[in-house]
Amino acid sequence: MSTDTFDEPAAGGQGAPEANRKRRNFLVGATATIGGVGAIGAAVPFVRSWLPSARARAAGAPVTLDISKLRPGEILGPIPAWRGKPVFVVKRDEAAVERLKAENDSLADENSENLEMQPDYARNPWRSKRPDIGVYLGLCTHLGCSPKYHGVIRPEPFDPNWQGGFFCPCHGSRFDLAGRVVKAVPAPDNLEVPPYRFVSDTVIVIGEDEETA
Repeated sequence: MSTDTFDEPAAGGQGAPEANRKRRNFLVGATATIGGVGAIGAAVPFVRSWLPSARARAAGAPVTLDISKLRPGEILGPIPAWRGKPVFVVKRDEAAVERLKAENDSLADENSENLEMQPDYARNPWRSKRPDIGVYLGLCTHLGCSPKYHGVIRPEPFDPNWQGGFFCPCHGSRFDLAGRVVKAVPAPDNLEVPPYRFVSDTVIVIGEDEETA
């Protein structure tokens, strides 16, 4: 004989099914609420991942440099950075300025014809606002290595007729004191000139010029 039975309602008669229904509704609602909270918790990091971090915002911010102690023939040190890129700030003496004015057929882009590599105000023999102060991104235009500053006129192992400038030891690219690339080296372009402006004779802001300040 079968022992299957139909359970009788629990004590309380007709009220028991109603109580069970309410309990089920409560559990369903609580589960949905917890699930929603979990979804929100998971979404917060996801949304935050789309927002730029303070470091990322700072990396693109203008950089103010004091060049009051920079002497002719020197490069500003320690090397500052803008947007994660090294910035070369050099001070040239009068003799160096005059050398840059002279025609030089050893340069690949003597007249800064590649307009992407400098603002309009840097399309001159010095590639700078002031003849004595040069501002360049310190990244070789070949593979992004950082060239070394060799400001003294003297024979160098990489160039017996060196007239001062920047040399990239990684692959041998050479640039003059205006950041103009020499012919027949791996680097295809002059060093890039970032936007910048003078706040005073001794203070420069990198990342801004008069139009964007």
